[in-house]
Amino acid sequence: MTRSVPDRLDDLPYAELLRPHTGPLRSDERYDTVHFDGGEHTDESVAGAAFLECAFTGVALSGVKLRQARFNEVWVQAGRWVACDLSDSEWQDSSFVGGVLAGVAGYGSALRRVVFRGCKLEAVNLRSAVLRDVVFEDCLLRDVDFGEAKLTSVSFPGSTLEEVRLRGATLSKTDLRGAVRLGLTDGHQGLRGAVISSTQLLELAPQFAQALGIEVKDR
Repeated sequence: MTRSVPDRLDDLPYAELLRPHTGPLRSDERYDTVHFDGGEHTDESVAGAAFLECAFTGVALSGVKLRQARFNEVWVQAGRWVACDLSDSEWQDSSFVGGVLAGVAGYGSALRRVVFRGCKLEAVNLRSAVLRDVVFEDCLLRDVDFGEAKLTSVSFPGSTLEEVRLRGATLSKTDLRGAVRLGLTDGHQGLRGAVISSTQLLELAPQFAQALGIEVKDR
């Protein structure tokens, strides 16, 4: 999948409609064409909120509960989201550009046509998530858990994967060839349905052998 992701706020198709947000975030609120600019939100509950054609620029979220929140055509730039609960959230036609997600719980979430560009994802739990047409471009994925997740048409161009887990994951049309490094801690059987390069195959051969119970000895 190839999607054009704006690098500047002014390039958003709904930029002229955005209005500034002030005050705390609220649960079950509907935010339509709202611009969240800077500032930090800590330990707020925003469960069930809906964000439609919104932009987040330089916003820091710490311990914010966004369980079952919905994000549709949302653009996040230079965000720092730490220890947030995004479980069972829904993301569609959205992008996260140049930010950090650390210690985020995103299990059971659904992501469709979402782009992560130049981001760092560390200790992110995406167990049982459903990802379709998702791109991780020039990202660092460290200690990211895709266990039991379903990945369809997902790609990782220019990205580095370290200690990524795929145990029980189901992959379909998932392209790993563009990954700079493919560091998997488990779930090598879960690569069925993925596309990798011949170089990656050679690098992963010892781990495949171990996963299959094959002992390799030269003498």
